[in-house]
Amino acid sequence: MTGTERRKRVLFVCVENCNRSQMAEALARLYGAGQVEAFSAGCRPAASVHPKAVAAMWELGYDLTRHRAKALSDLPDVEFDVAVTMGCGELCPPLRAKVREDWNVPCPKAMPPDQFRGVRDLIGEKVQALLEKL
Repeated sequence: MTGTERRKRVLFVCVENCNRSQMAEALARLYGAGQVEAFSAGCRPAASVHPKAVAAMWELGYDLTRHRAKALSDLPDVEFDVAVTMGCGELCPPLRAKVREDWNVPCPKAMPPDQFRGVRDLIGEKVQALLEKL
């Protein structure tokens, strides 16, 4: 990336912004190595990031305790290069993004830890594929 290029802005949205989108944001930061600006938000944000998400990301060396659940209104007023939705359906309003993708990723909140890790890993694979396309 040269001095005149800006990092790609990637937004991940799920309903509560406590699991899927939080992990996607964290994984984009991990795998994007400063090449992307990653954001996440929820259509109906929870009070906090879910402890299972914190534990799952800690296993990969990422401290998710620094994150907080955010609403779409908490996002910067910018156009995103890519907006990824996960399970929002009709709840999610139109997003200012050049490209919008919907990922079919189940909500892991009620899953046991091994299945939760499987969802984390699925999100990781999808994030890596997305970053390769940018």
